[in-house]
Amino acid sequence: MNLQLPEAVNTYFAISNGDDPSRLATCFHADATVIDEKRTHQGIEAIVAWQRQARQAFSYRVEPVDASQRGERLSVTARVVGDFPGSPVLLKYLFALTDGQIRSLEIAP
Repeated sequence: MNLQLPEAVNTYFAISNGDDPSRLATCFHADATVIDEKRTHQGIEAIVAWQRQARQAFSYRVEPVDASQRGERLSVTARVVGDFPGSPVLLKYLFALTDGQIRSLEIAP
């Protein structure tokens, strides 16, 4: 499915699918927060480390399948397929966007 997503969100999903994690600084605010698996990652360095750890632990692909936006809040449902327990899974990505960048991201089942 070809969804119209903001550039920062497209960049985030490209990185999630194997692009260079150092590019996260181009799509996240410097003080951004990511919450994944009930763990909070604050700031670009922590977010880059989180993304690298996920890539080292598992091989996976993320495909956004649905999206809805209200103001600066964007909800994206994505199908995640990989070599992790429970694959495939649909996850909800809740983005808060400010000035074209991701201010926060929460990933939940």
